[in-house]
Amino acid sequence: MVKGLLGKKIGMSQMFEENGTRKPVTVLQVKPGFVVQIKNEAKDGYAAVQLGFDALPANRAKKISKPLRGQFKEVPAQKFLKEFAAEDISKITLGQEFNVSLFQAGELVDVAGISKGRGFQGVMKRHNFAGGPASHGHRFHRTGGSIGQRKFPGRVFKNKRMPGHMGNVRKTIQNILINRVDAENHLLYIVGSVPGGNGSYVEVKKATKSA
Repeated sequence: MVKGLLGKKIGMSQMFEENGTRKPVTVLQVKPGFVVQIKNEAKDGYAAVQLGFDALPANRAKKISKPLRGQFKEVPAQKFLKEFAAEDISKITLGQEFNVSLFQAGELVDVAGISKGRGFQGVMKRHNFAGGPASHGHRFHRTGGSIGQRKFPGRVFKNKRMPGHMGNVRKTIQNILINRVDAENHLLYIVGSVPGGNGSYVEVKKATKSA
């Protein structure tokens, strides 16, 4: 068995429990994933399974590179490829399909994805700085203030919180609860939010840490 699947973020919604409690949920479309490549310790130095997600249309499948064509001998060409750990790769074959039934309601999972890109932002939005007085006469409103030192050390230390590029990085949210599994429509309902915008790809893995 593989320890994760690939999916696509559909959007956020809400669900109601039997006692009337409302829970915010993120809906993930986890269509069946096909085994594209199997890594073993003898040849690759580690054991893993590469899964593909979201088949390419015929006109785009013709344009992929020759090395990738070799990977897609057993399955149709896929848009998104990722490796996952597997318990026993000897029982897994190329082209094998894994679907959303790998998960169960009430299970904890880790969800990884690329966060929304925010562009170049200042310290108030990027690092939640309070900022300066907003009244007239002040020159310190939304700036970061002093960043350097005197003669020694005479430089700005690394990792200083400053304005810069925000978002568009890989983020992992751990120990999220699966509220519901819709196997018929290949949907997962995850309690809370997950990284990325609607339509972005995500990785759903078995939780590596306990809650």
